[in-house]
Amino acid sequence: MNPVYEAALEIQQFCDDSGWSFCFIGGVAIQRWGEPRFTHDADLTLLTGFGEEIRYIDRLLGRFESRVPDPTAFALRSRVLLLKAPNDIPIDISLGALAFEERLVERASTWEAAPGIALRTCSAEDLIILKTFACRDGDWRDLDGVVARQSGKLDTLLIFRELEPLLELKEDAESGKRLRKLLAENRP
Repeated sequence: MNPVYEAALEIQQFCDDSGWSFCFIGGVAIQRWGEPRFTHDADLTLLTGFGEEIRYIDRLLGRFESRVPDPTAFALRSRVLLLKAPNDIPIDISLGALAFEERLVERASTWEAAPGIALRTCSAEDLIILKTFACRDGDWRDLDGVVARQSGKLDTLLIFRELEPLLELKEDAESGKRLRKLLAENRP
């Protein structure tokens, strides 16, 4: 079994057993929606809300090993809990609380990553929003693959309805323009 999928399945089962709302983002979602590439970790958004993070962090640290010293303080400061699955695959858990993150998780769906491995991932549109907001060079390479592979299937109204307020928060008008250009270049 693919070790990243094995780790993803393990954290998914833990979250499901806990009754938590979550979905995979990052490299696992890229495998579904973009040009498959090597990924060495499993990234997910876990809805914790604001003020309840400790409850989630403590439960997760009771089951998975931390990758950083003082993981609780790090997670509360950065809103990311850095864990390691028993097979040593890194797991990055974004502590979600924004209304956008709630909608992202609501729009998630199950994908058969491999025989017998069904993982809950964000939508292609939400992956595009996350990657555009992050705006690193690697994110734009991923966006090229997602937009090319999903050309003609994307809800661009949804993308910009969700993305524009996020980009306004970080005063980044350029990323929205760059995404519009990429989408226009890939119209069927």
